[in-house]
Amino acid sequence: MTTPPARSPRLLLIATLVLAVAGTLLLTVPNAPSTPPTATPRAAVPTSAPPATAPGRRSAQSGAPAAATFPAQTADASALLPPRGEGTVGDRVIQKSLEDAWPADLAAADEHQLLKAGRGLLRADATGIGRTQWPALFGNPNQAIAPAFAAARFRIQAAIARSQGSPNKAVVHLVWAGTDRGGTYTDRRITDWYFTRTSTKGASPWTPQPPT
Repeated sequence: MTTPPARSPRLLLIATLVLAVAGTLLLTVPNAPSTPPTATPRAAVPTSAPPATAPGRRSAQSGAPAAATFPAQTADASALLPPRGEGTVGDRVIQKSLEDAWPADLAAADEHQLLKAGRGLLRADATGIGRTQWPALFGNPNQAIAPAFAAARFRIQAAIARSQGSPNKAVVHLVWAGTDRGGTYTDRRITDWYFTRTSTKGASPWTPQPPT
């Protein structure tokens, strides 16, 4: 029987070196980065602000101050209002903001009459001063509801008079400050007084409406 030739030690050494190098390369090559999972898109946040509410009902006796609001087309005006407690300097900014938000739509004489009446009604309602001028609204002064605010720090910060969907209807929108019975001072309170006009010979007076 023929004996197979013995393998060369040199070939075995070369093969061993090749395998060793190949193993080293496999260990040192970095793993391929895995593909990150696809992130689920977040729901889009709406960018449009909800429309601001129109002037509401009379609120002089309300315990919590109402927030100043503006029409949707001038919603940016609310961001320009001065900080609370700014004083009379801030009042001019509030007045301008109201005028920009609701452009004038009444005759100058009507606007003047309405503003004078609205300011007087607010003062009478909040502080009790001048209630005798409107007995139909406040009744007997001795039986009327006690004023909710002190007269000392009462201040009307801004006021406008505008028509309310009819030539014979109007609203006076007032922003004011005052100290309640508990001694808490708050500015930028809001009160609305509504009026109707009854035509008479030679005059067209505006009549305030009772609160509802």
